[in-house]
Amino acid sequence: MDAFMAAAIDEARKGLSEGGIPIGSVLVIDGKIVGRGHNRRVQRQSAILHAEMDALENAGRLTAKDYQRAVLYSTLSPCDMCSGTALLYKIPRIVIGENQTFRGPEEYVRSRGVELNILNDPECIRLMREFIAARPELWNEDIGV
Repeated sequence: MDAFMAAAIDEARKGLSEGGIPIGSVLVIDGKIVGRGHNRRVQRQSAILHAEMDALENAGRLTAKDYQRAVLYSTLSPCDMCSGTALLYKIPRIVIGENQTFRGPEEYVRSRGVELNILNDPECIRLMREFIAARPELWNEDIGV
């Protein structure tokens, strides 16, 4: 398994252990993780703290050139909000652990020139399927249903 996706999965497990939703993300620039995060909407009572937003926030202020050579890893297909943030900062590539349990606006993101690599990783799928079965109300809240 890719070491960066493994780090994102570790973040997802951390979120689950904290009572949150098991989605993790890392931001990588020049082969180095510069930001890590996991979905912390529950833990922080946040409206927007999805895993990708947490990883970007934890990376701190970066230059436009930094973002333009970054890769965003996420255990789950990014939602509209997180995809929009990647588009805003012109992140050229997103590596997605899985898009079986949820699919963000992937075609739109591709149409804007972003390369998407979808791994359909069994561990990412298992984490989400088990969580959705156990906590459907929390999952529905997270995706705005």
